[in-house]
Amino acid sequence: PPPGAEAYIPQRYPDNRIVSSKYTLWNFIPKNLFEQFRRIANFYFLLIFLVQLIIDTPTSPVTSGLPLFFVITVTAIKQGYEDWLRHKADCSTNECPVDVVQQGTVVRTQSSKLRTYYAVPDTMAFKTEQEVDSLHATIECEQPQPDLYKFVGRINIYKEREDPLARPLGAENLLLRGATLKNTEHIYAVAIYTGMDTKMALNYQSKSQKRSAVEKSMNAFLIVYLCILISKAVINTVLKYAWQCSPDRDEPWYNHRTEIDRGRHVVIRAFTDFLAFMVLFNYIIPVSMYVTVEMQKFLGSYFIAWDKD
Repeated sequence: PPPGAEAYIPQRYPDNRIVSSKYTLWNFIPKNLFEQFRRIANFYFLLIFLVQLIIDTPTSPVTSGLPLFFVITVTAIKQGYEDWLRHKADCSTNECPVDVVQQGTVVRTQSSKLRTYYAVPDTMAFKTEQEVDSLHATIECEQPQPDLYKFVGRINIYKEREDPLARPLGAENLLLRGATLKNTEHIYAVAIYTGMDTKMALNYQSKSQKRSAVEKSMNAFLIVYLCILISKAVINTVLKYAWQCSPDRDEPWYNHRTEIDRGRHVVIRAFTDFLAFMVLFNYIIPVSMYVTVEMQKFLGSYFIAWDKD
């Protein structure tokens, strides 16, 4: 800043690259699997599949594992393709040329800038690069935040032998990334926020995975049916041991227990039977419905992309 101004402590700012993609080549598989198994349905079918592998169940693990593998694979392909498109868009944006005034001349750089939309009255008279370069001013503004319609700051314009002029800056003075100029050939501006500190970048930095309205309603029904399934498994487990409490009905002729089963504690046997009933009645939550939904999402995304209107 010019002489007489307050002491200025340089700060480290992010570079001007935009990164809207979620995955990289190295973290795609673990990160995608983690996000997919955060979904209630996928986590439920994974538990059922693991139970079928661990204990002796009346159904084959393939009945749960194969549909789950299909759903995970189709979703991973769809999300990987969408993220590849984001990588392409990021490269196109980051390679967009912008003219920057340095020492009274225009220097071309590879970046994307935020520009003021309406100039303050004290700077409207600057028309050339030399006039812009002769401007001595500092800008004070709020920390980066994602609200697109809010901006608070001020510009201090320094003139020779005069006190600095302070002018307020608002949302009408801030041009957001991605905006298009109309009825104006070019403008001169100052980059307030760059890279991942821009308002647009802060808005698409999603902290959690988005859920559609269909998936939210399906999750609600899934919780209800899961409660019904657990209730059925508990009731059948209790009825089994109530039936077998009599010595003559402890081991039916069609289901003799092995020596290992006889040596197990009754609590362990009851828990194993509970899991077996969970697997036996898990058809109440149809995995085929989730396969159909994922196929509809996968094919529907292509129809949307092909729609020229």
